[in-house]
Amino acid sequence: MEVSLLLEYGWVLLILIVLEGLLSADNALVLAIMSKHLPADQQKKAINIGLLLAFIFRIGAIFAISYLFHVWQIQAIGAAYLIFISLRHLLKRDHGEKNKKDKSYRMTVMQIALADIAFAVDSILAAVALVLALPDTPMVEIGGMDGAKFIVILLGAIAGLIVIRFAAGFFVRILTERPSIEKAAMLIVGWVGVKLLMHTLAHPSLHIISHDFVEGPIWNSIFWGVMLLIAIGGWFLSKEHAEESSKAE
Repeated sequence: MEVSLLLEYGWVLLILIVLEGLLSADNALVLAIMSKHLPADQQKKAINIGLLLAFIFRIGAIFAISYLFHVWQIQAIGAAYLIFISLRHLLKRDHGEKNKKDKSYRMTVMQIALADIAFAVDSILAAVALVLALPDTPMVEIGGMDGAKFIVILLGAIAGLIVIRFAAGFFVRILTERPSIEKAAMLIVGWVGVKLLMHTLAHPSLHIISHDFVEGPIWNSIFWGVMLLIAIGGWFLSKEHAEESSKAE
């Protein structure tokens, strides 16, 4: 490769790593919330399985990208599912421990798998949209794509998986130390579902919303601004609740 081409690919790779890190933080939060109710040993296993599935689905999505560009239903199902579990949790009056324990380990893993599929498609579609503008190289094609572009997307996906691995554990600790923050976390899950819905509506097969708008600064500023407000509000409200509980004791 020429030096200018290497620099161009290197710059896009750095942007992609940041992008995948942000997208993977959503994935990690959902994974943490879904596995939180499990006993410690099963929780760790569920997170590890979730990480493995995230890797498998992301690699599979790279190879199937030409097919995925025409299948908007996968993202739509993922968006609907995240919004559903968020609303179900927030509108449910009884959040007792019995209801949490009734959810089996196998069912939890199945739910994690469904969420991972939706996030994998969202992640890889975003990565391909970023990388497609790069010039072709003399490298052989992999999965129907220029070899260099494939490697850049693969490295971005791996970076995202590293974020999931460490972020999921962090989110589990936060949810354990501050149980009352779970409502804010579920609001975030619903908001992530809205983001997936926006990406679905901007899918080339539907094109109800402009793809440039969904990938542009206005929507991204709105999304991350609301995400930050929910996170900060949830943090301070949960802290106040914890202080009141300790005073009451």
